[in-house]
Amino acid sequence: MESVGRGGAGPSQAHAIAAAVSMNGGGACIAEARRFAADFLARARTDHGVPVSARATDLTQLVVSELVTNAHKYAPGPLRMELRITDAVVAVSVHDSVGARPVARSVDPRRVGQHGLEIVMAVAQEFRVDLEPAGKRVTASIALAH
Repeated sequence: MESVGRGGAGPSQAHAIAAAVSMNGGGACIAEARRFAADFLARARTDHGVPVSARATDLTQLVVSELVTNAHKYAPGPLRMELRITDAVVAVSVHDSVGARPVARSVDPRRVGQHGLEIVMAVAQEFRVDLEPAGKRVTASIALAH
């Protein structure tokens, strides 16, 4: 784990609380990413006094699972996850090596699986995909308060 930045009391755009982790993309990276996110939010709450609801922790771990699973499944090689708290929101960003936008599938109640992107888009306050020279960054933002 590496720390990207820390600010003073109460995060704002100028004083974000952030951390990042690089993963090899293997199957264990999904559980590792979930633990990293839960630990990050716990530290934000205890070390920085950020109000983080249990619901926000659960939703953040869900979003992390879905985004890291998609990167693991569709992008070869390592990935990087960044978490950043600003203005009562945690932004989860996952960088991978494929420069193509993920596409949510059309609604099909008979389809088993492949609902991850739909779930992320339903629970996130904001969702975006930024194409980069060496792949893409997928970011979902979750409110920290209930």
